[in-house]
Amino acid sequence: MSSETSTPSTGKPRVAVVFGGRSSEHAISVVTAGAVLRAIDRTKYDVLPIGITADGRWALTSADPDRMAIADRKLPSVDDLAESADGAVLLPVDPGSREVVYTEPGNVPKALGDVDVVFPMLHGPYGEDGTLQGLLELSGVPYVGSGVLASAVGMDKEYMKRVFTSFGLPVGPYEVIRPQEWDRDPAAARKKIVDFAADHGWPVFVKPARAGSSFGITKVDDLAGLDAAVEEARSHDPKIIVESLLRGREIECGVLEFEDGPRASVPAEIPPVTAHDFYDFEAKYIDSASGMVPAPLTEEQTARVQELAVRAFEAVSCEGLVRADFFLLDSGEFVINEINTMPGFTPISMYPRMWQESGVSYPELVDRLLQAALRRSTGLR
Repeated sequence: MSSETSTPSTGKPRVAVVFGGRSSEHAISVVTAGAVLRAIDRTKYDVLPIGITADGRWALTSADPDRMAIADRKLPSVDDLAESADGAVLLPVDPGSREVVYTEPGNVPKALGDVDVVFPMLHGPYGEDGTLQGLLELSGVPYVGSGVLASAVGMDKEYMKRVFTSFGLPVGPYEVIRPQEWDRDPAAARKKIVDFAADHGWPVFVKPARAGSSFGITKVDDLAGLDAAVEEARSHDPKIIVESLLRGREIECGVLEFEDGPRASVPAEIPPVTAHDFYDFEAKYIDSASGMVPAPLTEEQTARVQELAVRAFEAVSCEGLVRADFFLLDSGEFVINEINTMPGFTPISMYPRMWQESGVSYPELVDRLLQAALRRSTGLR
């Protein structure tokens, strides 16, 4: 067992960085965690890296960030980083204890010491959607980021938009196809989408309602490509959402929790990508398409998108951090597309780049998030 997993006696807060997971965003979570592990101040925190394999096993892993990066277009995985093929990490089940235990078949369980705070670097279902947050609430361990409800709402594009609308935030046109609708009567479900396209125009974007990193998204130009797009989205989530094409500029804005409340970063702009139909997974992570930070906006436009980003953060009752994504329409109106309650932290990710430009360095950003989590207690929020 490595020195990283021994019980610390330094008196420093112990951070469990949890990453990987069962979603299609497993590899991006590993990359994100590698960047965070590189940035955490080891003079201030002790670190325990815990990876969740694609089949859900919690494993002790290497803490070497170099092994957690995308190399030669190959995506990393927790299985490649795990110290044992069958060892498992167990969180405390007693809220009065924060001791983490490591078990291997045929061996006596080993105590790894207490964990003071969890940094859950998971994206997508089974990590960013409130499930892990609920587990940590039951365990009584503080964690970085939003609570159960905000995480669940932030993962579900339908209910996110419903919350935004109820708080007066502008959203674009959308239609939802629930699992039973497509299973029971695909012709009727298909007609809903066709009618939506007739009202708002082709092309439309067919998306999984609860996924991220642009997985499962298809730009559909006409009826001929619709069924394949629906099946692709449903391979990631049985509920899908259909959105109209909004003509304008893609603008992002980060929100970070400070001691006196949430603040917005300078915004960024995602320019049109020429090698892809839209800003998809390949463009983001493989070809490393880069945004402009700060976005070339007027002072009034910057102030408006920052205001909307903070309002979205507060509407969903978020904590810690959020990246809010907008369209600046040709009409001059901002429309919010979605928020991400655990945005990417890879070296090329927009969230840390926006805060870097706003005067908060990457290590300071990580430290602020950990300190905010340590100030909070678990329980109903």
